[in-house]
Amino acid sequence: MGENARVRPSVVVLGGGYGGSKVARLLDDVAEVTLVDPSDAFMHNVAAWRALVEPEWLDRIFVPYRRLLTHGRFVRDRAVAVDGTRVTLASGATLEPDHLVLATGSAYPFPAKAGKPDAELAKAEARAAHEALAGAERVLLVGAGPVGLELAGEIKAAFPGKHVTLADVAPDILPGPFEQELRDELRRQLDELGVELKLGSPLRELPGAPPATAAPIAIATEAGEKLTADVWFRCFGVVPRTDYLRGELAEARDGQGYVRVDSSLRVLGQERVYAIGDISDADRNMAGFAGQQGELLAANLRAQITGEGDAVAYERRPALILVPLGPDGGAGQLPGQGVIGPEATAEIKGRAMLVEHSTGHFDAPGRA
Repeated sequence: MGENARVRPSVVVLGGGYGGSKVARLLDDVAEVTLVDPSDAFMHNVAAWRALVEPEWLDRIFVPYRRLLTHGRFVRDRAVAVDGTRVTLASGATLEPDHLVLATGSAYPFPAKAGKPDAELAKAEARAAHEALAGAERVLLVGAGPVGLELAGEIKAAFPGKHVTLADVAPDILPGPFEQELRDELRRQLDELGVELKLGSPLRELPGAPPATAAPIAIATEAGEKLTADVWFRCFGVVPRTDYLRGELAEARDGQGYVRVDSSLRVLGQERVYAIGDISDADRNMAGFAGQQGELLAANLRAQITGEGDAVAYERRPALILVPLGPDGGAGQLPGQGVIGPEATAEIKGRAMLVEHSTGHFDAPGRA
């Protein structure tokens, strides 16, 4: 066993989100795996809004990284410079793996993603945001994409008496490659819930108060409509985390900062560097797609390491989305099925929020 362990190739995975955690876990038995992440725990972001309105969910959506790997190691650190052959961490440590997987994900405004890299601090921050929300009579959500829609639904399900305004510069909700029927169904349900939509005109400015904090909000759209609230949430602004890339890896990014990859999820121009999930241009930013890319890459690397099996190309997924509006509402669009309504959306995602599906592989014996 010791002899085999010495010749196993080294794999460094930067980022332990939906894609990175899958790669690390699935290669744990055939490679020397090192997972690097600045947080001490994986956060199941998909259920972040549910945990905002029901804080008892918080303990279910944070899972310690020490429960992920049986053989490999978890390093709580952050990559500050990566050039393809060498990884330099914030601590000053360097790594030179045989295979490097970039899976650092994207930044997004709190509380959709944790604002703190420590799970207990992140939970405390989320509980404070819950208190601000619970004490507000009027809530303003800026951004009518999936995040804003889901948050509006969660607030109305948990606090039906609150006034919720959803504002966006776009003329309709939910941008993206989706059927108009889906937008119409979501708008119908939002109207039923009493959510006020302010679409088609930009805000003159964002509120001066920080998001997720109790404060009087009074702003206006360019069309002259006044918007007032006691708390607001920023539901737009995804940014790929690729600023640590150097040299050829930095040059492999597109104009928006996404890393360009081939059908094997290999970074263009690289032999042993891969990019998956939100930082990759392989597909749209979705937790499910990141997980699928992680599984495919792990299978391909396993085949390469063991000499068993063939590499499989990643194919961009067809339009797919599930937008719960609280535990029992929402709608979605699934390949081959078209638009689905609240019952199916709740059954697939809305009630359990995919917690077990997304955290089930964190089942290694906990190590201190």
